[in-house]
Amino acid sequence: MILEIISAFIASFAFGIIFNIKGKNLFFASCCGALGWFVYKISLKLGATDTSSMFLASIALSAYSEIFARILKTPVTTFVVAALIPLVPGGGMYYTMYEAITGNIITSLEIGIKTLASAGVLAIGIILVSTITKAIVKYKKYYRV
Repeated sequence: MILEIISAFIASFAFGIIFNIKGKNLFFASCCGALGWFVYKISLKLGATDTSSMFLASIALSAYSEIFARILKTPVTTFVVAALIPLVPGGGMYYTMYEAITGNIITSLEIGIKTLASAGVLAIGIILVSTITKAIVKYKKYYRV
């Protein structure tokens, strides 16, 4: 599992370079990708389903992104975009199309629905954390806490 986490770090780092993330932000974005993969793998080992593991990982990496975006005074998307790369269900998209082309429509639909669910829970996890963060910031600003 350590090798997979290092691979997730490297993948996030490489895509961070492609997305033109500079300096220490690149390192922290890569750590965010490794954290997301770590949470995903740990939840799978603890018996969670693939979809719920994706959801937990997206919540973890989104919370990390919100925290470090404020610490480093940079946009949240700097971290989220690079960190999502290891979790994106690209293999599922490929196999969905492969099965459709070979004529296995039922298998294609099964894999496609699972892939859409995985992509959907990634988005929902990020939106959930972002919404909660914005509500907390608005509350603190309104009540001067």
